[in-house]
Amino acid sequence: MSNPDIISRVRAREILNFLGNPTVEAEVLLSDGSCGLAAVPAGISVGSSEVGQLLDGDPKRYAGRGVIKAVRNVQEVIEPALKGMSASQQEMIDRKLLELDGTSNKSRLGANAILAVSLAMAHAAAASKKLPLYRYLGGDGPFALPVPAFDMLEGGAHAQNSVDFQEYLVIPAGVSSFQEALEAGVAIFHALLNLLRKKGGSIQHTGPLAAPLKTNQEGVEALAAAIETAGYSLGKQCFIGIDAATSELYKDGKYFLHCEKRELTSSEMNDLWSEWIDAYPIITIEDPMSEEDWDGWQAITKHIGERVQLVGDDLFTTNPERVKKGIALGVANAVLIKPNQIGTLSETLETIRIASEAGWAAMLSTRSGETEDATITDLSMLSGCGQIKTGPPFAKSVVKHNRLLRIEEELGGEAKYKGVQAFRKLLPDSG
Repeated sequence: MSNPDIISRVRAREILNFLGNPTVEAEVLLSDGSCGLAAVPAGISVGSSEVGQLLDGDPKRYAGRGVIKAVRNVQEVIEPALKGMSASQQEMIDRKLLELDGTSNKSRLGANAILAVSLAMAHAAAASKKLPLYRYLGGDGPFALPVPAFDMLEGGAHAQNSVDFQEYLVIPAGVSSFQEALEAGVAIFHALLNLLRKKGGSIQHTGPLAAPLKTNQEGVEALAAAIETAGYSLGKQCFIGIDAATSELYKDGKYFLHCEKRELTSSEMNDLWSEWIDAYPIITIEDPMSEEDWDGWQAITKHIGERVQLVGDDLFTTNPERVKKGIALGVANAVLIKPNQIGTLSETLETIRIASEAGWAAMLSTRSGETEDATITDLSMLSGCGQIKTGPPFAKSVVKHNRLLRIEEELGGEAKYKGVQAFRKLLPDSG
């Protein structure tokens, strides 16, 4: 009997993401009629070591952001090389994609072209085996519904005339199911909206809220007030997280907090975070130090790494080699996972594996320029994960939330919510 998952066709097209910018969607067709579809998101705040997205640069189309070159690379370079291969040989296919590109940052064919094909391949192989993607990738598991980290309030590069730190997160780790976590997110979002409207707040194009607050700490206080107004226990049912994105604030060895008209040394930034986690139930801080400030990262990990999750995003860019370096240097204790930062599914899974073996957490994350693709939700179900960062339960993010609701229903009595176990080293009641 012939292999049913032989690649018969690889197609690509230019579609729009939720910011109205072009991106690449790939479609893989197999010999048994199975099909896999995947689209690539884009970021606004981008780490310097992220792989290269190939844009057309033609100012007459989408202000130069068209992706026709990347689409052609799929159809003219990638498809001929992959036709006839087995879709279930993910690592072999991804190695072939890297060979075809031949650059260190995937800039010749474009990481947007490569990742779209890599993810579509996994979807096609899963469809051929009649399995949801998380079961195809995770085998016998264990599987758990991730704790959502809802980006409720934005600042920095994501919002004008607002706080300096990029995202203020609500994390309902202390409820008993993903459904309950989503209900909490909706209630808290509306409570925060009502609170911030009194301060001149507005909904951003990326989904969360923004307001002209006078200090960065006011953002934390607003989230705390919204959690309690919505009827949830602060520090027991719901917690707070920060994506500081401090690489955007770092210049000449100093951190510039513009809304407070302050500049801080690395040591002073370390003290700021220590004061915040003493004062509020903050359980995760993403990029508390700049990607250039490795000494600062080492110092803060040593200082507060036992009390709070310190997540590397711009620092690691989902790159397995950079995560290995971080582990060796005692930098951070968790990694943010964005597949389009590294460009293939195999490298993404390798990064998760390396983090997990080191005892680190892995938090899947959406990007500002998302699509209707929900691959990261299936990845968040895998062993070694257990957390997913999205926008609020509103607008673009409901694609991911609804996928997780369907998975929870599909699992029925087997469904387990990661809950406080996702932060087992930090929360004393996690067992």
